[in-house]
Amino acid sequence: MSWDIFQPYDKKATRDGFGAGLHEIGKSNDQVVALCADLLGSLKMQAFKKDFPDRFIQVGIAEANMMGIAAGLATAGKIPFTGTFANFSTGRVYDQIRQSIAYSNKNVKICASHAGLTLGEDGATHQILEDIGMMKMLPGMTVINPCDYQQTKAATIAIAEHEGPVYLRFGRPGWPVFIPKDMPFEIGKGQRLKKGSDVTLLATGHMTWFALEAARSLEKEGIDAEVLNFHTIKPFDHELLLDSVKKTNALVSVEEHNRFGGLGDMAAQYLAINHPTPMKFVATEDTFGESGKPAELLEKYGLSPQHIHAAALNLIEGK
Repeated sequence: MSWDIFQPYDKKATRDGFGAGLHEIGKSNDQVVALCADLLGSLKMQAFKKDFPDRFIQVGIAEANMMGIAAGLATAGKIPFTGTFANFSTGRVYDQIRQSIAYSNKNVKICASHAGLTLGEDGATHQILEDIGMMKMLPGMTVINPCDYQQTKAATIAIAEHEGPVYLRFGRPGWPVFIPKDMPFEIGKGQRLKKGSDVTLLATGHMTWFALEAARSLEKEGIDAEVLNFHTIKPFDHELLLDSVKKTNALVSVEEHNRFGGLGDMAAQYLAINHPTPMKFVATEDTFGESGKPAELLEKYGLSPQHIHAAALNLIEGK
């Protein structure tokens, strides 16, 4: 797979969108506090630290302590944003999140970079592919996985106004910036990026761009694909999903995550009860990742636009 498919769009990492959003809300809301686990540059929190040093806490490589401190700050009325890699934001500290944040519904924003295979060369120990499933199972936890720089910035700003715990997931590599600046961002509401009648491509995070690429290639074969961007995994926009699949009667879910417990899992559960629909999953299987270049890993693990295209064709032939 070639990165040429990203042209002619500008590329910015979604983690840069988080840094820009955090700095913006720091200027408008003096209750926002940022905590970082020794990854200031990786989380793009430098501007916040520079302008609001009294509201920045560098906890060091002590992620469990960071979650406890954040819970305490929330109890005192602050709005804490924690920042570290997605693996350390969830797997390493799941007990602290469950007991100190989710159980007591603390207003903590758990912000996680370097998620999924696109982390690349750091390998399987860091490429968490099960974090969405872990976090969405926690009662009361909002789970957001935006698709580009602009949407990540908007999501960061939005969660500061949302009362309750949030998991915000984003990534490392440069990625096309394709969401218009003026497109509204509403927690819990998906977006129809392209209308279609033959198949629904339901995507989240980085894979939203690939779903659009697949829709463009399907169009060349006379297939009209609808593309939905579900930046919010929980709460889930059942209404938009149902409206789409009632037209297409075919659904391909697309995510940079294990197919067990992610976006596709949410869609399948709902549709099995409310509107049974033929479905394919484009996601990693029951596996860990490995070290490699992001583009090569996405191809190897079946997450390319070509894989989405093939899954859609298979469904349509079945109809």
